[in-house]
Amino acid sequence: SKSKSNMAASSNNAQKSTPSTLEGLQRDPDINSEQTSSSNQEVEPQLASLSLRENVVVIPLQTQGGSHVPSARTMALVRDIGGLDKLRMFTNRFYQHAFEDPHIDQFLRSHEDPHGERFATWIAEKLGGNLSGNPWTENRNTRPSCPFHVPGRGNFEVKDRSSAHFAAWHSPKREPGSFGEHFKLDDCRNWMRLHFWAARETGLFDEHPAFTNYYVKFIGHFISVYERKAPPFARESARWSSDPANIEAYRAAGNRMTDVLGQTYQQALSDLTPLERKQVNWPYEASE
Repeated sequence: SKSKSNMAASSNNAQKSTPSTLEGLQRDPDINSEQTSSSNQEVEPQLASLSLRENVVVIPLQTQGGSHVPSARTMALVRDIGGLDKLRMFTNRFYQHAFEDPHIDQFLRSHEDPHGERFATWIAEKLGGNLSGNPWTENRNTRPSCPFHVPGRGNFEVKDRSSAHFAAWHSPKREPGSFGEHFKLDDCRNWMRLHFWAARETGLFDEHPAFTNYYVKFIGHFISVYERKAPPFARESARWSSDPANIEAYRAAGNRMTDVLGQTYQQALSDLTPLERKQVNWPYEASE
């Protein structure tokens, strides 16, 4: 059943270690599914006209074999917010924040790459499945080669999500002491806060609560490949931008998340609610 599949996914996420190599990233179920067939990304065409605009629908996160799978309802979420155009507005705004954040910008080798476009098409395809037209896959199959060199490791090519994040680990902007390290919890929290802030600024949170409810869980699922302890912090990251005082403090600190950077996991737990610390199976459990 779907619930058993989701619970199995949560158990696997709790037990797995964070990938620290390119090969480890490539073994992630979601990344692996992007390299193979799209059979598990199919959405029933007879349900394609479903709309969720009238009610706040809580949609359980659906996974299969540890990989997220779309449905007619997740396809409806994308259509109801305004489709790919709205996603582009959202992701482009996110990258504006990312470029201005010294900590996150260190992972981005170039501001010239179409980061926002690629992220928007990836979201559309992950939530819309085959009915999205697979815009991210089409772009990936036709984009120009992007080679990069890692000192002591050799030459690599950015061609998919795993190699893109491997390149981020080895960004020339990073300090020598952290060069090549995988993303840590504070990196993920910083990233998620900026990401959800952009969603709030572009109207997704206030105008589309059904999308918000699902999307926070969606990011909670996908962030785990970068740091297995990060998923419980997705909801806190989504709340952060709801308080203008947090934005003011962030701006005053030179666009740095001083309350997050350098924190240990035990210190970070104090930012979660008691329920969030208790819900070890989130975002896969049905209850909110």
